[in-house]
Amino acid sequence: MTDTKLNKDESEWRAILTPAQFAVLREKATERPNTGEYNHFAKEGVYDCAGCGQPLYRSTTKFDSGCGWPAFYEGLPGAIKTETDSSMGRVRTEIMCSNCGGHLGHVFKGEGFKTPTDERHCVNSISLKFKEK
Repeated sequence: MTDTKLNKDESEWRAILTPAQFAVLREKATERPNTGEYNHFAKEGVYDCAGCGQPLYRSTTKFDSGCGWPAFYEGLPGAIKTETDSSMGRVRTEIMCSNCGGHLGHVFKGEGFKTPTDERHCVNSISLKFKEK
């Protein structure tokens, strides 16, 4: 991920992230469904990247999709970048922090949720840090 604004080597990331955060943010792992801290979490504020602190999502864009991970219908302008992910035998759209390139999860479109964007950003809780208003 050479086009990100924040570049650290693996040892620097390991020094600031927990092993579980490193696995998700840097190695694109996925936390188990219904286990994340922010899955059923309803406070007002902003969700930042757990890797670099960049604001990613407003709580007002979070919704209960029933998928087992926090779901948002849009990120903050310029905060999320996407790439095609062809792993696991299917094509998906990966979402990452635009500042550090940390893996957040995947975005799905056209699922019929009654949101303004008809998108579901399915995000690993461990990729996020919440700041209450």
